[in-house]
Amino acid sequence: MTVPGFTVSAFILLLHVNFVANYPSGKVTKSCHGMIPEHGHSPQSHPAHNISVSQMTFRPGEQIKVTLSGPPFKGFLLEARDAENLSGPPVGSFTLIDSHVSQLLTCEDVQGSAVSHRSPSKKTEIKVYWDAPSSAPNHITFLATVVEKYKIYWVKIPGPVISQPNVLPFTTPAATTAPMPTGPSVSHLTRSFNASDCGKKKFCIRSPLNCDPEKELACVFLSFTRDDQSVMVEMSGPSKGYLSLAFSHDRWMGDDDAYVCILEDQIVHIQPSRLTGRSHPIMDSGDPLEDMAWRLADGVMQCSFRRNITLPGVKNRFDLNASYYIFVADGAAADGRIHKHSQQPLITYEKYNVTGDPKNIGGSRSLLLLKVHGALMFVAWMTTVSVGVLIARFFKPVWSKALFGDAAWFQVHRTLMLTTSALTFIAFLLPFIYRGGWNWHAGYHPYLGFMVMVLAVLQLLLAAFRPPLHDPRRKMFNWTHWSMGTAARIIAVAAMFLGMDLPGLNLPGPWKTYAMIGFVAWHVGTEIILEIHAYRLSRKVEILDDDRIQILQSFTAAEAEGYVFKKVVLAIYVCGNLTFLTMFLSAINRL
Repeated sequence: MTVPGFTVSAFILLLHVNFVANYPSGKVTKSCHGMIPEHGHSPQSHPAHNISVSQMTFRPGEQIKVTLSGPPFKGFLLEARDAENLSGPPVGSFTLIDSHVSQLLTCEDVQGSAVSHRSPSKKTEIKVYWDAPSSAPNHITFLATVVEKYKIYWVKIPGPVISQPNVLPFTTPAATTAPMPTGPSVSHLTRSFNASDCGKKKFCIRSPLNCDPEKELACVFLSFTRDDQSVMVEMSGPSKGYLSLAFSHDRWMGDDDAYVCILEDQIVHIQPSRLTGRSHPIMDSGDPLEDMAWRLADGVMQCSFRRNITLPGVKNRFDLNASYYIFVADGAAADGRIHKHSQQPLITYEKYNVTGDPKNIGGSRSLLLLKVHGALMFVAWMTTVSVGVLIARFFKPVWSKALFGDAAWFQVHRTLMLTTSALTFIAFLLPFIYRGGWNWHAGYHPYLGFMVMVLAVLQLLLAAFRPPLHDPRRKMFNWTHWSMGTAARIIAVAAMFLGMDLPGLNLPGPWKTYAMIGFVAWHVGTEIILEIHAYRLSRKVEILDDDRIQILQSFTAAEAEGYVFKKVVLAIYVCGNLTFLTMFLSAINRL
């Protein structure tokens, strides 16, 4: 359950990514060595930015002013390298001139050996000092990676070569022309995917189960067809920007092998990626993929590709001859960047080997423990506690006869409240079991749930020390008991309102909100009707003749009439409550 406007989420946070490995803050030490942003796009070939220095010679311990300038850019990484070994470690260290726009990084365990941006704000010029070390090589050059936007960047822009005095001039080795690498070919699909071979030749995951992507636009479809040492993957579903699948060792996002089909300028790019936690995926090159194709029609994205079952020597790619949980997610994308998935990913119920026997399976966007959590909370705070409160407030004279040593109304009230506390306690534990701890990504919902749990426990402790009927402390007990119970009910209803939007529960909207409003109105309306009835009954008795016997006789008749009315109202209320509860439980069960 989550809060509209307060929570978001997980597959991923909505990030406005601007630089290396999606770090708009400039903390890009992971890219110190290669100076390559992990954006999944090819770098630009013709630099638009320039590196200049204050002097062309240097001595150990001397400071050289270095300036990076050019068209507006958001991110950068600047290093000094041995001009005769550009793949070697950074040389020397830097001193900042303006700490508001740049920051020092520690690369190769040398503090201040690189400089990067501090924020993604646009800039046209960066100035720093380079401090020559005592053991500097004879020739130094400066290299810069500059990011204009997510998919437009330059890698290792070369600067001037500065040299120590009295050394041989630096000569550039003769360059050898290497052929430009060609990316894998991508073609257009001419027709929609077909589900006829699911369970026969294809391993298929479909939601709703057994839907047909050829006939149903809302069908989420993922298939794997083994062909000798490779697997053909087909993915289809409604999407505003991207579709993705991931192989995972568990039901948590992180350390997963993922593949993303991203819409950009009416073209679908198919890229492998890796997930390192609840963060933006890191895009890799498409080298491991072959036979890529895609199709867009009627708001449905379809893409396919072939991948070898095993990829020896390729990092972050799983062998497909093992069993994994399989995720399917979708969401919006802009400028080649994907945003947080629009709903909870579809996750298989168990681990599967997609290269094994063909199967036809489904998945769920809401896991069993979270379903049970929601169901128990709905039962406790929509039914048992509500009925228990009405009985204690209005049915004391109706069910005043003794039952197992106490008044019948009290026995029923106590049983319902104990049931509420037990269900709440069990439901409260389930998210901890699922998450393995506190959920920091569910907004205010877990905090409100914690308050409800505390109040429920306090109510039980308070009830255990209830003073006798005529004890002077009984009035204080009654008010305290009523106040804490009312507070718990209000907070519980707020928690349910906020929690219904949690991606883990994934209740369909907007009917869920209307149904909860209907339930609250139903309960409040019932209490108002019973309050009005109780008031009118008391007034009816007051206006009778002052003769005591006359009053008692008239009150008995009025009382009997009132009891029947209360029982009818309670019966109607319970039926209505069960109707609301059935709606919620059936919706949860369908997920």
